[in-house]
Amino acid sequence: MTKLLLSTIALGKQLQVENSHVTIGLTNPKSPSNVGAVMRAAGCYSVEQVFYTGRRYANAVKFNNSKHNTDTKNAHEKIPLKAAENFENLESLRALLPERTKIICVDLVEGAIPLPYFEHPDQALYIFGPEDGTISQTVVNNADSVVYVPTVGCMNLAASVNVLLYDRLAKSMVNNNKIESDNLLIRKSRDTNNKVKVKNNVNLASER
Repeated sequence: MTKLLLSTIALGKQLQVENSHVTIGLTNPKSPSNVGAVMRAAGCYSVEQVFYTGRRYANAVKFNNSKHNTDTKNAHEKIPLKAAENFENLESLRALLPERTKIICVDLVEGAIPLPYFEHPDQALYIFGPEDGTISQTVVNNADSVVYVPTVGCMNLAASVNVLLYDRLAKSMVNNNKIESDNLLIRKSRDTNNKVKVKNNVNLASER
């Protein structure tokens, strides 16, 4: 099994905003496979830590020997996955985060901002709803922003986290004019069986 290399994390950090900080919050998740996939996404997008509330995940893990089977890069070995009492007490949460961290709720909530129009803060805690519910009204009321992914129907928890983090990365690269291909990052991130390269004439044809 390929492990996520620290050098790869460092390269990924170079794509992010300077002094950025990202924490993911999972509201009472129930599926170990979803949490494992979230941890893999956390590794891919250079997340600092992941919090989760509730007891369902911990209870499910007791009966699931392959709790991180979807975290195939073993990101959980390097990125903390921490239990939190709740997300309602935002002041206690903020004590665990950088001073300028913004609290962003991500869910299908009426009045939320469509993700394509959202400007990500440099330092953020993104709180996601559970697989079979939503974020509490109290947390939504006290958040700095609430966003949603405008899909037809809803995605699962891990997919939503991936889309949110990709959106953040893509906008960061555009805002910082980082539009050139990073072959070093590609070589460190891809599967060992992948040796394919883009020929120059292919890119030239696409520019016509």
